[in-house]
Amino acid sequence: MANKRSNGNQNRGRRDGSATSSPYEEARDELFQHIMQCGVIGSEPEHQTEWFDNTAAYLTDRYPELSPTQIKELRTLGERFAQPPKRQAATSAA
Repeated sequence: MANKRSNGNQNRGRRDGSATSSPYEEARDELFQHIMQCGVIGSEPEHQTEWFDNTAAYLTDRYPELSPTQIKELRTLGERFAQPPKRQAATSAA
């Protein structure tokens, strides 16, 4: 019975995925954290462009194992993440 209890609780509240995360996943998570902390969401489009240019260069230096394609994918994800949510039409809810 004690074994069942300890095995059942082993994964509860665990977030040690960072130990096994790929560099791409780490860079993605770091990018999203920076977007939220730096006020990118809601800023002017030209400021976002400049911010993403600088951040892509930073990620390239910080994660040299990432390919240019992966850096471009991260930028695309970040740009989408920074956009305001799209409103759904009232008729789609019915």
